[in-house]
Amino acid sequence: MFIEWLNFKVPPVLYEQYIQSDAEIWTPALTNHPGFLGKEVWLNPDDQTEIVIVVRWASREQWKSFPQKQLEQLEFQIAEIMGCTCQLVEASEYYLYKLAKPE
Repeated sequence: MFIEWLNFKVPPVLYEQYIQSDAEIWTPALTNHPGFLGKEVWLNPDDQTEIVIVVRWASREQWKSFPQKQLEQLEFQIAEIMGCTCQLVEASEYYLYKLAKPE
């Protein structure tokens, strides 16, 4: 399993709007893509401008096969709704390490 980690800075006044827009725009598109396992939105109680979105993928290949054109269209939709006031400050990826079972 692979994790896509996205850290956004969002003005507090737009917090709820951003989360709702993300759910309406990104979540359906991801749900229809092969390999998508789920998505979570994490909020930092000490920094009300930080939103972390964690997306779980079955494989890196499936994640990276998400069409670039669709990605750009979805990013444009969010930017249009939000007025381009949100900033992606970190994008990372992680994978689940599995230990071999002892014999």
